[in-house]
Amino acid sequence: MGSAIMDTSIDVSGIPMDTSKPVLVTGANGYVASWVVKGLLDAGVSVHAAVRNPGDRNKVGHLLDIAKGAPGRLELFAADLLDSGSYAAAMEGCSIVFHMASPFVRDVSDPMRDLVEPALEGTRNVLGTVCDVPDVRRVVLTSSVAAIYGDAVDVEQRPGGIITEEQWNDTSSTDREPYSYSKTLAEREAWHMVQSQDRWKLVTINPALVIGPALNPHPTSDSFTIVRQMIGGTGRMGLPRIGVTVADVRDVAKAHIAAAYLPGASGRHIIAAEDTDTLALAQSLRPRFGSSLPLPGRALPKALVLAVAPMIGLSRAYVRRNVGHVIRANAGKSRRELHISYRPVQESMEDMVEGLLRSR
Repeated sequence: MGSAIMDTSIDVSGIPMDTSKPVLVTGANGYVASWVVKGLLDAGVSVHAAVRNPGDRNKVGHLLDIAKGAPGRLELFAADLLDSGSYAAAMEGCSIVFHMASPFVRDVSDPMRDLVEPALEGTRNVLGTVCDVPDVRRVVLTSSVAAIYGDAVDVEQRPGGIITEEQWNDTSSTDREPYSYSKTLAEREAWHMVQSQDRWKLVTINPALVIGPALNPHPTSDSFTIVRQMIGGTGRMGLPRIGVTVADVRDVAKAHIAAAYLPGASGRHIIAAEDTDTLALAQSLRPRFGSSLPLPGRALPKALVLAVAPMIGLSRAYVRRNVGHVIRANAGKSRRELHISYRPVQESMEDMVEGLLRSR
């Protein structure tokens, strides 16, 4: 199996970045946030990185490694989404806040406690502190396409069968796609809070399913759970075709940085490179890894997926609304306003799997 050189840079050329003031990144050790931190530090920006436990080397070691030799300076701060005021020290003196801390796990026992409350209360706590810190001029919020649609079948019923920034998810709840519900509530709350003042500006990034390599050697995002299943043999007999739209983590990180510094950036931005499905993602790995990994080779019939859904962690309602349906996203605004040129999906998937194999 050949090994290509992985691109570990975030191209911020053409983005007018002010390096005179620090910025805050919440949830800085997360999958996407780590790449944002790297892009900022490499560009000479000083970063206040807010994490739950700055002393946990297993959680922040990769951030410390990123900072070595970078022109920007990294400073770690302890903060918690549900602890009101805990971001005040980290935010002091910052001109920009990247609010990226939010849970991305779907297998939870209590959706309200584990997803909705941290996302909603975290947004209130962080933006409430923004209102108290006079230096902050812009907030970049990590939302999701999950705040735009709930299930694939919903997209097919939209005008033109495509999602755009003007649309909102109005079908999810704590009982139906609670992760999507949490992202919707959190973003709506952010837009509500920004209207009460005129000092700071809000820009949101709404990524598709994020793929690509992690800087953390032990990533926990659901994206990696999906890909581990693709390469680990559990899908050897086939995969259900679940419609998704995807984007490379490095492009998502660049979108955040562009949204922070480009004067014309405003509103919501769908970040999506390609409309595809889970089987097609797995098959994109075949040219490079087909002889060494037990990759899925065919689509499982929807009737079979419905029959076994509870045994593979899916509800039958989810299968009906997503398997065999297509997601189409209009990411034109991100190309125009944020100047994003998307990486090919095959490159993203290969780099993602290469990183997983190295960390075994």
